[in-house]
Amino acid sequence: MVKLRLRRRGRKKAPFYDIVAIDGRARRDGASIERVGFIDPMTSPKSINLNVDRALYWLGVGAQPTEVVRQILSREGVLLRRHLALKGHSEAEIEAAILTHRERSAATWKRRQELRAKRAAAKFAAANAPIVEEAAPAAEAPAAEAPAAEAPADSPAAE
Repeated sequence: MVKLRLRRRGRKKAPFYDIVAIDGRARRDGASIERVGFIDPMTSPKSINLNVDRALYWLGVGAQPTEVVRQILSREGVLLRRHLALKGHSEAEIEAAILTHRERSAATWKRRQELRAKRAAAKFAAANAPIVEEAAPAAEAPAAEAPAAEAPADSPAAE
């Protein structure tokens, strides 16, 4: 079975991934059938270059995308394009729907980034806030106790 999945490239601690059509039994970085696109996760937002026609071709002949590749195809509008084309929509309707989908995806990404930044700032503030201990109410001294009888000076306890 053919799969659409990621193939890692790049150097240590600087990954770069190709989106490839590959035999499902092949190893992660093994020989692929065709390179469909690539993704650079080191940029913000992640830069994605995808050959939409080839991705649609491989989906059309039965290639199964992995979960990560499915998310990428969805975010880029490839799966929406395929769905609308199968439903018989015109090319203009498909392009308009993909444009609104991309705008919505970008707005969601921006909103999530802002929420992450707020959470990180709150966590940082909580970690660096001075510790304030609340003063516990003073324990009341017990009622006047009878003083213990003092031992005589010549007893062994006095020494």
